Amino acid sequence: MTPWLTPDWPAPENVRACVTTRAGGVSAEPFDNFNLGDHVGDDPAAVAENRRRLTAGLACRPAWLNQVHGVEVARADPSRVVEADASWSSTPGVACTVMTADCLPVLFCDRAGTRVAAAHAGWRGLADGVLEATVEALDVDPGELLVWLGPAIGPQAFEVGPEVREAFVAQHPQAADAFVASQRPGRFMADIYRLARIRLAAKGVDAVYGGGLCTVTDSERFYSYRRSPRTGRLASLVWLI
Repeated sequence: MTPWLTPDWPAPENVRACVTTRAGGVSAEPFDNFNLGDHVGDDPAAVAENRRRLTAGLACRPAWLNQVHGVEVARADPSRVVEADASWSSTPGVACTVMTADCLPVLFCDRAGTRVAAAHAGWRGLADGVLEATVEALDVDPGELLVWLGPAIGPQAFEVGPEVREAFVAQHPQAADAFVASQRPGRFMADIYRLARIRLAAKGVDAVYGGGLCTVTDSERFYSYRRSPRTGRLASLVWLI
């Protein structure tokens, strides 16, 4: 039994998904202990062992990405690392994989259990359309998609400037409801979960689950870049069997 999280969503029986936590690995502080990011300054040997444990524990082949807060969606390929912020797959055993430490991981599958996808959505990628691009890449009726929102920075911790609010409200006026004034003048507290739901609904995706797990406040289970810039990365994976 792994110490990781299993999404609570009505996915088909042949769809598997997982979100790692800090538990189960060998990394030393401040990456303790299941860091999967190979770009954060951790011991490469520790990261390699953690990734080996991940693959063995889940019996799948993760397809890692070089994430750049963009909107590129790639076909998941475990044999190479491509620059993208989302991937999709129709191949059993190939896990679409994104890493996060406050940004929003978003997992997708279709109701027929033929395609899956994973997207990394920080506010910039979310505003630029990474979720919409992922829906397009899956190439199925949006009404046939199921989505799960993983652990991310919660609305009580996500303070942003007016330019962030403007970027979302300019595209979807109802996004104004996802921002409340913070205690600092001119700043806002943003609800990234609500923003994701608004954008998915506008694309025709209404079956959205998850949300509510805050990476900043739950330091025992999750890494958080905002809480500690020198930290590890969680992985969110989805695959077919």
